[in-house]
Amino acid sequence: MTPNEVKKTVALFDFDGVVSDTESLYSAFWNRLGEGELNTGIEDFGQKIKGQTLVQIFDKYIPDENDRRLIERKIDELERSMAYEYVKGADTFLKALKEAGIPTAIVTSSNARKMEQVHKARPELGSLVDRILTSEDFTKSKPDPDCFLKGMSVLGGTPQTTVVFEDSFHGIAAGKASGAFVIGLATTNPRESIEPLCDMVIDDFTGMTPEKLQEIIRDRK
Repeated sequence: MTPNEVKKTVALFDFDGVVSDTESLYSAFWNRLGEGELNTGIEDFGQKIKGQTLVQIFDKYIPDENDRRLIERKIDELERSMAYEYVKGADTFLKALKEAGIPTAIVTSSNARKMEQVHKARPELGSLVDRILTSEDFTKSKPDPDCFLKGMSVLGGTPQTTVVFEDSFHGIAAGKASGAFVIGLATTNPRESIEPLCDMVIDDFTGMTPEKLQEIIRDRK
């Protein structure tokens, strides 16, 4: 891998369900709220809102200010209790990308307040990537590609030289709309449901290397 090739490769990672094995906790949380206090009448509400920012969820589904304050309190409680365990192989892969000089960023719909809780549980995370972009950094939410286009811009990548790692339907759609090569993680949705939407599907990061990422970029040209 030559220095010029390294510069042409950028890797963007969603956080929940991609770097951190937390997505099932959020799904259960939102499903409970949807069936309970909020009474949305929407089946599998957690799946419906996956990949969207809290602001977007509020705007679309939760107009009542009291409900919003209740949800914010409950989310804070949930996120303070999380261990934020890594998806298998994620931290090892991020370290390898850093050592290889390949620019990386976490691009998440989570807000900065949530990521502060993550840093308390995983203080090493900031050293594993070059940037962490949160919902405050974007004007539009997934499935709009704005967040990934911003990630490319920040790291000096282009759609042709960027690989996006995502797990949710909204996130995968955003990655594809950005023009990047999209690798789906079968951590949140069944492999067969996301396979037609992605360029590639993996169960976790076992066996993923900087060299494989570079091969993907070379093969796109």
